[in-house]
Parts: sequence; C-alpha cells; structure tokens
Amino acid sequence: MNRFRHIWLFCIMFLIVLGVFSTTGAESEFKDTPYFTGMPSYEIWGAYDKEFDEYTFCDGKKPVKLEGKLWRREYGLKNDGEEASGLQIIRNYSNAINNIGGTILFEGTRQELEKVCPEGEGYARQVNGRVANDGKELWIEVGYHEYNGTYVITLLEKQAMKQDVTASAMLDALNRDGHVALYINFDIGKSTIKPESKPIIEQIVQMMKANPSLEISVEGHTDNVGNPKSNKTLSDDRAKSVVSAIVAQGIDAKRLSALGHGQEKPIADNKTEEGRAKNRRVELVKK
Repeated sequence: MNRFRHIWLFCIMFLIVLGVFSTTGAESEFKDTPYFTGMPSYEIWGAYDKEFDEYTFCDGKKPVKLEGKLWRREYGLKNDGEEASGLQIIRNYSNAINNIGGTILFEGTRQELEKVCPEGEGYARQVNGRVANDGKELWIEVGYHEYNGTYVITLLEKQAMKQDVTASAMLDALNRDGHVALYINFDIGKSTIKPESKPIIEQIVQMMKANPSLEISVEGHTDNVGNPKSNKTLSDDRAKSVVSAIVAQGIDAKRLSALGHGQEKPIADNKTEEGRAKNRRVELVKK
C-alpha cells in the first residue's frame, strides 16, 4: 500500500514540475507591445493580442467603448526583481504617454475612478491616456493590482473592422450556405451607417447588379447588452438602414426586405467581448 502511495506521489510531483517548466517556456515567448515595454524588474506573465476586438476605456468623464487592434500584457515581478510601488509604476507610464505626445485622460486611485467610471477593472491605481498621431488613434490603460503587485497594460489602436468579404465571396456564401454575415459599423445606439462601412454596401450593390434575379433579406442582430425589446427595435432599424442604402444606389426595393432579430440568434458566446462583437452583425439571407 505504501509502495503505491509513493509511486502516486512521485507522479504528481513529476506532473507539477513538468507543468511549471511548460508554462515558463511559453511565457518566454511573450513580447512587449509595439508601444510600451515593461518595468526593468518585471516580466510578462500573460499576453493577449487580437487583430480586432473591443474594450471600454475611461476618458476621464465617462466610459467609452472602442473597437480596433488590441494588445494586453500582464507583468509580474521577476524572482530577483525589486518591487516597485503602484504609484511608481503608474507614474512611469504616465510620463511615457506624455513623452510620445499623448494626453492623460485619468490618473488616480480606484476610489477616484469610480466617481467617473464605476464599471472599471478594479485596479488599485491606474492611468488612462490617448495618443493621436499620423492618422492613428491609440488608447492606453495601465492598471496596478495591489493584492499581488502585478500590473496590466491594455492598448487599443482604434480602427474599423476590415471587411474581407467581396461581392463574389458574398455570392458564393449565399449560394452555398443561404446566408452570409457582415460586420457593418453604425453610430452607437443608432441606425446610421458609419462612413468606413460604405464599401461593404457597395459590394452588396455590385453583387446584386451582377445577379439581377437575386433577392435577399437583410437581417439585423445584436449582442445581449441592454434591453431585449430595444435591441430588437435597433436591429430592425439597422436592417432597414442597410436596405435604404442599397436602394439608394439603384437596386429595386422589391428585391429586398428587412428584419431585426435583436439578441435572439447569437452565433458566439455573449459572455466574452469577442463573442459579443461577432453577434453584432448584419446577415444577408437568400430568398
């Protein structure tokens, strides 16, 4: 009995050691963001990069949800490193933001942040900034966790989602699957199509002009944030807005219909930001 117990304990210890070395090896591959590096005594404990995602920043007055290219890094103290205070870490990055021509939107404690942006990450201390340069808009958040001494850098380069679906690709999807999902950007809480999404409308028009017998239903979808009834109304208004934009470019209105489903038909997990972004879509459905 004791022999088997010793063997079992040995196996557990072996797996723990193997796990530690595997994690350390993975972490060594992490790199700093293109804009900011870590503090000298700190190393990257976690990394998250997305070509297109969303994040809510505090602009010093209110929360602002933005979309674009996202970088996120968590830094922890090295084994032989000298720990910095939360104030020292935040002040370093505040100076770094200023040094690249940025503007500090907020700098302070959790209690101070909660007065303007209560739905925060719960950092003990943080700084938020914005840099606008060469036609790019970069938003920055650096937050310090007092309970374990780590800090997190979140960066978002604001941009519209790249639409990879062309007229021919849309038609292929409609013929193959009967529907295709498009990511058309609208003004927040409204049905006004943003200028950067006009090329998507042009591709739809091009497809319908090249296929005069094609009839489609334009169907709007939302994530589950907000009121279900309001979401359904918003999705319906957005579908109608897309139809109007297509008709305005010479397509017969009889070939089109509009329908809003709201949050009723998600295609991804609404519990994650990435999933909610996928659910906020407009689908073309072949009749």
